[in-house]
Amino acid sequence: MFKKDNWDEILQALTANVFRTILTAFGVFWGIFILVILLAAGKGLENGVKKDFDGIATNTMFMWSQTTSKAYKGLPKTRQYNFRNSDVAALKAALPDLLYVSPRNQLGDFNGTNNVVRGTKTSSFTIYGDYPELIKQQPMDIIKGRFINQQDINERRKIAVIGKGVISELYGKEEEAIGTYVKINGINFMVVGVYNSKQTGGNAEQEQKNIFIPFTTFQQSFNYGDKVGWMALTAKDEISITDLKPKILELIKALHSINPKDDRAVGNFDLYEQFNKVQSLFSILQIIAYFVGTLVLISGVIGISNIMLIVVKERTKEIGIRRALGATPAAIRSQILLEAMFLTIISGMLGIAVATGVIALLNMFLDSMPPEKNIMFSNPSVDLGVVVVALLILVGSGLLAGFIPAQTAINVKPVDALRTE
Repeated sequence: MFKKDNWDEILQALTANVFRTILTAFGVFWGIFILVILLAAGKGLENGVKKDFDGIATNTMFMWSQTTSKAYKGLPKTRQYNFRNSDVAALKAALPDLLYVSPRNQLGDFNGTNNVVRGTKTSSFTIYGDYPELIKQQPMDIIKGRFINQQDINERRKIAVIGKGVISELYGKEEEAIGTYVKINGINFMVVGVYNSKQTGGNAEQEQKNIFIPFTTFQQSFNYGDKVGWMALTAKDEISITDLKPKILELIKALHSINPKDDRAVGNFDLYEQFNKVQSLFSILQIIAYFVGTLVLISGVIGISNIMLIVVKERTKEIGIRRALGATPAAIRSQILLEAMFLTIISGMLGIAVATGVIALLNMFLDSMPPEKNIMFSNPSVDLGVVVVALLILVGSGLLAGFIPAQTAINVKPVDALRTE
């Protein structure tokens, strides 16, 4: 297989008509190029979309109260109700597979009336009452100071953690925010931390304009009693929050005398379920990329097979002489297969190399883009497994391309071949 004479013969056969060989090889080159580019593009899109989930505890669901839609135990079907602090304790006690149960309250938003004052500056921001574990569920970096801690919760401290967007509207360029006070709905809160949201996408700018205060302080300062606006629930890593969701909803319905069949009374958003849908989508895109790339590659392989048939036809007399001199059918077959595989693999490897170069240039371009552009495309790449699969496809394609011509060659009778002009 690795004899020098064999390889000299292969090179001589392929260089006998260079233009024809290049055109033949281009089909395989283009097929593997398209395959790698499609897989890299799918990965880049997947990375871009997953950036929105960066830092988020994806095994999380959000839950809020809504109007009941069914009567139950003498209660009307259009009843309003609210979550309470006791619901949080009940969920933690009944479902030990929950890692975090974070009650949350919200006041105002950026479209509302001015609710925050500092000196002569006023603006409107969303105020959240939260527990310390929120920072493990929501993507943010504390760039100065600290986040809410348990002592703040226990002592109902009037402290606040503000975003970079709040600083840009209420503070001067060189002004230090830590230790200063902001007035929220007429109540002073001392700033103890500044955060930078890691969220990307359309709401990225707004996510920098939130203010977080201790949950207990929120309830006391704004007369919420023990009311809970909504909750963020995260399951332990080995447990799916989607699997726990029926038990969670069942318990909440029981606590608030809601009809067990009332599916509209408790609003919820299952982030884990949505994340899995995104994962499934990209798995499908990868299958499509393999399918399309393989079809293009097969067209190139058919081209090589056709050309090898022509080559066999042109070398009929040579094959007859070799058979007459004692060459076995296996030797003739292996020679034709080697020629087809060599042409396929060389053109395919060139396709992989060029595709890798294109991907590298694209990554350089994406890296040069400013972060605030929030492009939903990031780090297109292919891993080693993809390259190995591509090489296996090439080897299989080479064997396929050479099989029919090889069979044609060994069916040539020496006497008939020697008579060929």
